[in-house]
Parts: sequence; structure tokens; C-alpha cells
Amino acid sequence: MCYSLRMNISTTIANSILIFDSGIGGISIVDEIVQRLPHSTLVYVADNKLYPYGTQTEEALVTRALTLFPALEARYCPAVIVIACNSASTIMLDEVRKITHIPVIGVVPAIKPAARHSKSGNIGLLATKGTISRQYTESLISQFASTLNMIKIGSDVLVSLAENKSRGLPVDMNILERELSPLLDAKNVDTVVLGCTHFPLISQEIHQLLGSHITLIDSGKAVARRTEEVLLTLAETNASQKNHDAEKAPHTFAFTACPPNIEQIKPFLRSRGFRQVHTINI
Repeated sequence: MCYSLRMNISTTIANSILIFDSGIGGISIVDEIVQRLPHSTLVYVADNKLYPYGTQTEEALVTRALTLFPALEARYCPAVIVIACNSASTIMLDEVRKITHIPVIGVVPAIKPAARHSKSGNIGLLATKGTISRQYTESLISQFASTLNMIKIGSDVLVSLAENKSRGLPVDMNILERELSPLLDAKNVDTVVLGCTHFPLISQEIHQLLGSHITLIDSGKAVARRTEEVLLTLAETNASQKNHDAEKAPHTFAFTACPPNIEQIKPFLRSRGFRQVHTINI
């Protein structure tokens, strides 16, 4: 059953971390943040009204950001916002920073660390079709991996596989193999960038097909580290932040549209500590 939360809960979860994605991909960022900041209070907003972001135009995403983020800031009063979506970050990040009054952290494909890690000089980049085609991604490649061989795979199907897994459904390995075929056919690839926050959720299956000799790299740890740095800076400038553990509330998960079969995903969300799951009308 899907319902909307009417009460004003901003005061109970002040100083929280707001994590944002179009679906459940940002849970891979949640896992890293919780590991680094176990006492934090999390509010996760899945903008499934426009899911998936990887297929949306840049204009549509910017327009959505201008409406959505001021409303989320007013509702939840977070200390920091994490845009846990590569597609959104490559388009929305600067716009969101202009219209909010709190720090905003984005996530981009981990091309720089992958280039440093690779010994063979052959790197795979798995991302959504939207992220693969963005000029921002091309700029990262030019800046950090221009001398390397980059095999790019744009797949929105992998996003669906990760979403299905969160609902307790098995990952279709035949579909996954088809999507990864350019990497399976390539030689000497030793590093693969998971350029969508959904993809770490199926990293076990990806590893199973590609082989354990290939290193999968994503941005989760870097985003968690940056989040901690921002919160420490806030604590130094605002003494009230130091007592935020005393105000800690249960983690909250909000959809912007009622998802189908919401009961199927609740066990997955509860396993990450999200006890409150509701829908907001924005």
C-alpha cells in the first residue's frame, strides 16, 4: 500500500544526510556512507517519477532540479545533499548548488582512479547511455585517460537488473552477458569503471562473468569520504552539529511516485536501516 507522509518531520531529522537518485542505485552510496559514518541519519529520496534519469534529456533534468531540490531542502533540512546518480550529477550539480543553501556533493564516473590502477592500459566503462554520451564524461576521459584504451558500454538494462535484484528477483545472467559482451570479447582489460550507482548492487554478478582478475572501481568510497569531510567542516563552524547524534532519527526513504509492488522492495530497504518508507508529492 502506498501513502503520503503529511507531517512535518524536518525538526526530527535535522542535520541528516539527504541522498538522492532516480531509483535505488544510490543505495550503493548509502552502504559506503554508513560504513564511514555509522551514526549518521539518512534521508533517501528516489525520484522515480522521472525514473530512469539515464534516459531523460538534460533540459528535463534541469527543470526537475529547479522544482525538486528547494522543496526537499525545505522539507528535510539536511546538513548535506548527496546526488548519488552519475546522470544527475553530470547535469544537475551546478544548478542545484545555485538554488540550495547547503553543501551538495555529486558523483561522477571513477575514471581517474581507474586510469591510475590499470596496468594494461585497457579500461572498461560501464554507465547508462545518458552518462556515456555526456560531454562531462568525455572530458574526464580526455583529462585522465586520453592515452588509454577505453571500452565504453552504455546500458540502461543493467539499471533494471539492479532494480529487480532489490525486489528479490534473480539477475538474468543471459541478459547481463549480452550487455557485457564487448568487455568479454576484449583482450587485456584489467579495470572496469562502474559509472552508475546502480551497478555496484550487481557487482557480484558482473565479477562472475568478467572474472576475478578484473578490478571493478566505483565512486562510493570517495563520495563517503567527501561527505565526512563536509560534515566535519560544518561541525567546526557550528557547535550544534557536534550534538547531532542525540537527535538521530530512523533512516527515511521517500519515493516521488508510488512504485509498483512497493512491498517487494521494503525488505531490501529495511536491510539498510530504512524503517520509514513513504511517498512524497513533489
